[in-house]
Amino acid sequence: MSNKKSSLRLAPFEKKIRYSFGHAALIEQAFTHRSFGSPHNERLEFLGDSVLGCVIAETLCARYPALPEGKLTRLRAGLVREESLAALAQTIDLARYIKLGEGERASGAEIKPSILADALEAVFGAIFLDGGYVAARDSIVAIYAPRFDALDPEGSTKDAKTRLQEFLQGARHPLPDYRVATVLGAAHRQTFEVECIVEALGLRAIGSGTSRQRAEQQAAEGVLKLVER
Repeated sequence: MSNKKSSLRLAPFEKKIRYSFGHAALIEQAFTHRSFGSPHNERLEFLGDSVLGCVIAETLCARYPALPEGKLTRLRAGLVREESLAALAQTIDLARYIKLGEGERASGAEIKPSILADALEAVFGAIFLDGGYVAARDSIVAIYAPRFDALDPEGSTKDAKTRLQEFLQGARHPLPDYRVATVLGAAHRQTFEVECIVEALGLRAIGSGTSRQRAEQQAAEGVLKLVER
């Protein structure tokens, strides 16, 4: 009975990801943030990250057989970075299903991009375990279809830190300073909050992520948004 109810509740979501789960418990785990309880989605996110990287690499190689490795790497980095994953998570209404603890929901604010990104990777990991690589690949390619179609292999695929650095260098300002504000969680599974400071412009922004690199990218993106205002 519980599986049937779950299938009915998840039918709109499964339609968007182009996959129907045989084991509802897997997708429910993918939705569960560690703040809510166990089993949570961290192991699925770890698995989904690898599956996603493989699918993106496979798809890019097929679409651009003559493109050199360096450009393929930059395209892949742009597609799998936190901002891209969080934006795609919004298109499939993933935030509606994520289970968070009271502490994460206390402020009533929108779900953090890092949580959305991790949950989407967890969904990919759950599909892989439930249906195998081909099922995961088909779902990922379907969700990413608009992103693939919009790719410009000769255009800019630079990440936020690189774009911010080049902007500051072009304006003859010193490079930004990245400072770790807080580190939360156990040693094997930490969440970083990093502040990006541009003293010459009086700007600063904070980013968070499951790695220092992700947090720095988000913080740099925040500063770029301030610059563009």
